[in-house]
Amino acid sequence: MKTWHKVAIGSGVVVVLGGIVLFSVNQANKGMVTVQTAKVTKQDSLVSLVTASGEIKPTTYTNIAAQGYGRITQIFVKEGDHVRKGDKLLTQENVQASADVQAQEAASNSAESGVQAAEASYKAAQADLISQQANLEKARLDYDRGQGLYKDGLIPKQDFDQRKTTYDGAVASVDSAKARVSLLKAQMEQSRSQLNQSRAQLVHTQDILHKTVYTSPINGIVSYLPERVGDYVVMGIQNQPGSFIMTLSDMSTVTAEVKVDETDIVSVKLGQDGDVNIDAIPGKVFKGKVTEVGSQAVLRSSGLTTTQTTTSTQEAKDFKVVVTLENPPDNVRPGLSATAKIKTAERKNVIAVPIQALAMRTRKELEEAAKNAKGQGGSGVTLAAPPPAAPGDIKKDEIQGVFVVNGKKAVFRSVETGISGVTDIEITKGLQPGDEIVVGSYKALRTLKPEAQVKVDNSAPKRQDDQQS
Repeated sequence: MKTWHKVAIGSGVVVVLGGIVLFSVNQANKGMVTVQTAKVTKQDSLVSLVTASGEIKPTTYTNIAAQGYGRITQIFVKEGDHVRKGDKLLTQENVQASADVQAQEAASNSAESGVQAAEASYKAAQADLISQQANLEKARLDYDRGQGLYKDGLIPKQDFDQRKTTYDGAVASVDSAKARVSLLKAQMEQSRSQLNQSRAQLVHTQDILHKTVYTSPINGIVSYLPERVGDYVVMGIQNQPGSFIMTLSDMSTVTAEVKVDETDIVSVKLGQDGDVNIDAIPGKVFKGKVTEVGSQAVLRSSGLTTTQTTTSTQEAKDFKVVVTLENPPDNVRPGLSATAKIKTAERKNVIAVPIQALAMRTRKELEEAAKNAKGQGGSGVTLAAPPPAAPGDIKKDEIQGVFVVNGKKAVFRSVETGISGVTDIEITKGLQPGDEIVVGSYKALRTLKPEAQVKVDNSAPKRQDDQQS
């Protein structure tokens, strides 16, 4: 046999053997998916947080509105100024109010003089009544004595008649004096009532005058001041609000009022700790506690509560939650944007896995995978994605679990979970420290079937620049 024949035969044998090897490798890797894994470990602490955004608001604030009609003549404060209770804020024109007070003071003085005159007349009438009563008593005694003397014939009838006439006149004088006392008493009471009315009217006009000077009802800062000197302000009438002058805010107790999504509100409770970040003060975290949890849902689009709407809606809803800051900064202002992270739960020394490692599989899919694996002598199954669920499938047939790497297979293991952190979730049952679980990629976890063959590749992903080059 010639040499070239031998070379050709040898080359053919090598090619055939290489093809067999490639075919074997290809068959061995058929149906295998590349995954990333991680070891299950215990964490010292796992914290569940609810994050919500809102704005800074003071616990106590007041809106100063116009107390009367007129123009602003002077403003003593500006936005950002600190004021104390009783400090003068601004003045309003008071010419008419001052004139009314002066006129009413004069009327009150006149009414007071009238009361004094009525009291003097009443006292004089009382004195006259006493005098008339004394004259009556004297006339009665003379008349009684005259009756006895006249019966005894000691005095003439003319003398007796004169005594009787004097007595009758004294009786009439006493009645007249009594009537005059009653009249003057009524006039005195009337004068006193007029004085009280005049004094009440004086208090009213003085109140109007005092309201032309605006003072601070609380300690705080001037957080909003839209008016200027010379602006004309009017007070509210019935359902029409009056002119708004300024807002005062007590910043000694500061809160972050945030809106918590309806899916998270059930885990928020009074007294829970919260960290507040204020956009205007970057790099600082302010501690606080939850002091109020709203019980009424607020529509996200309109800001109205569900009880204020007449139609039902399926749009997203929020709940108001107030976090009171423990040590608010001095330069904080109402309305600043803030974000609160509320600690709703904390676990110590727990088993936790990345949230993305959790997968949901139906009971039917798990049973079919177990049957196929048993029928194939433990070999892997295909990785085709499960068919979409038919309408009416019961949600409780889905089982939550993770894929545990056992040799070269991904074994689905159901687990029970606890609280969720930012990236990890607590596993209360189903895993032990040291178990190797599948944590990625997302595509692999989404399509991975139980008992499937896997290839572990935990190397760092290539950069996009390297792939393009």
